[in-house]
Amino acid sequence: MKLSFRKLGSGKPLFILHGLFGSSDNWQTLGKQFAENFTVYFIDQRNHGRSPHSAEHNYRLMSDDILELIQDENLDKVILMGHSMGGKTAMQFAVNHPEKVEKLIVVDIAPKKYPVTNRDIIEALEKVNLDVVKTRKEVEEILSKEISNVGTLQFLLKNLYWNDDQKLAWRFNLEALKNNIALVGEATPMPSAPLQIPVLFVKGGKSDHIFTADTKLIYEMFANVKIETIPDAGHWVHADKPKEFYEVVSAFLKA
Repeated sequence: MKLSFRKLGSGKPLFILHGLFGSSDNWQTLGKQFAENFTVYFIDQRNHGRSPHSAEHNYRLMSDDILELIQDENLDKVILMGHSMGGKTAMQFAVNHPEKVEKLIVVDIAPKKYPVTNRDIIEALEKVNLDVVKTRKEVEEILSKEISNVGTLQFLLKNLYWNDDQKLAWRFNLEALKNNIALVGEATPMPSAPLQIPVLFVKGGKSDHIFTADTKLIYEMFANVKIETIPDAGHWVHADKPKEFYEVVSAFLKA
């Protein structure tokens, strides 16, 4: 699949992969900082942002999408950074194509299998009838009855846009994400031997996505790995503590 992406800066290629229900726009501010030293690729994964929609949504295909982009751009190796679902895509790609990855940054997700989450988000989104609503405010009012967290609500509303028929629509493919939501939590396949790529895991101190028990699996998969915790950050580490996040990742990239 030909993914939608934007490029900024110069230097070694740095691919940034967003999480579920997100888009490349979520990384604008930090991406611009990284673009001072790298060629940053702001990428929309399949069924998100401005990338094409597909009924299929799994990490094998999402890894293939990244390979296609690398080939189209005539790149030899890339630095991969992914948050949550994007981190899973990045890890899957590293297992499938380790020779294409110079460094790997995984943001607040482990390679383990996760239970199905976000069904409540999907149910809330399904209560919005886009054939009926006429304003963004109406959508916000409907969602706010189901979603109490203001940050989550605003994050989802960023995906709302006016289509060519002058109707409100979601940029993400809600139907495909709903049908494949269990696959979003799938475990990353184990490589035949621990990968030698330099890897950084960045964990939010207040997040429950990476536990101490998960470090055993991480070390089994990656031979050259660092795990950094950013205090007082939740699952959206980069949004909660952008300065600290930038410093931790920059130090790893310079090493």
